[in-house]
Amino acid sequence: MTVTDYHTAGEPFRIVTGGTPEIPGTTVLERREAARSTPDIDVVRQLLVNEPRGHSAMYGCFLVPPETAGSLFGVLFWHREGYSTACGHGTIALGAWAVRTGRVAAVADGVTEVPMDVPSGRVVAAVTCEGGEVRKVAFRNVDSTVLGRGVEVATNHGPVRVDLAYSGAIYACVPASAFGLEVVPEHHTALVAAGREVKAALSGTDWARHAGDSRLSGVYGTILYDDLGDTPTGPHQRNVTIFADGQVDRSPCGSGTSARLALLAAEGRLREGDVLTHGSIVGTTFTGRILSTGEDGSVATEIEGTAHLAGESVFTLDPADDLGTGFTLR
Repeated sequence: MTVTDYHTAGEPFRIVTGGTPEIPGTTVLERREAARSTPDIDVVRQLLVNEPRGHSAMYGCFLVPPETAGSLFGVLFWHREGYSTACGHGTIALGAWAVRTGRVAAVADGVTEVPMDVPSGRVVAAVTCEGGEVRKVAFRNVDSTVLGRGVEVATNHGPVRVDLAYSGAIYACVPASAFGLEVVPEHHTALVAAGREVKAALSGTDWARHAGDSRLSGVYGTILYDDLGDTPTGPHQRNVTIFADGQVDRSPCGSGTSARLALLAAEGRLREGDVLTHGSIVGTTFTGRILSTGEDGSVATEIEGTAHLAGESVFTLDPADDLGTGFTLR
């Protein structure tokens, strides 16, 4: 199978461009369920995410037919533990890839839209080019909604207060200081432990349920953040998202940034026109803003970042390879 690797603000994204088995279904969500439950399909994910072809932080996608009129393609996002319902950094990478490969006709100077269908709905990557080169990508996410604020969660450090929001996936947000930590590489191991603990505590609770579709249920990740005050244009925060079973997002987390926007708006710290400067644990940055607010309090958001080509590969599985689809060591 063939793949093209990108990274978005440091987070890997592997696009499978050839060799994916046919994935049945009429909607992207149905195809996600089929990929999860069909060993002959999921074996491709395992092969590409596991060592020696991947690594414990690998992230990627399968491309499938679009679901809605006007969308360029559908996307099934995957990681080490399975399949996610949303992926902002992947959406940014796919926008850059679609323009750079000519998958969509792009203007040499200006913005080209790349609409795509993902499990949580339709999202649009807006790719800015200068002189025919991709300079930045902003994506417009599905609407983000606050699910709960100040929810008490018991941890080994005592009770902590958690805010929850849905932004294509459900995120639990808590200041890193609640665990005596900062979002810095030196605290990486402890941040992973804290993130896993919060997610486990919320698993199976009403806070982890999507009201409209059970296939979107489950706390996807824990966002641990540092509040760095305000810039002249809006809040400045640094975060790390711990998702799946302790996987660490190297980027500021695209859909997670949408969740933070919804919560900051509910707090009165962010209005339409303001900008959230959102840093990552490795020092990269996304910016986010609210485009509009619905009558129900949900917000439409746009997250901007950059994505860069990292390489192209052809992977095979030797029938005599005792390791099969590989392993994960972390």
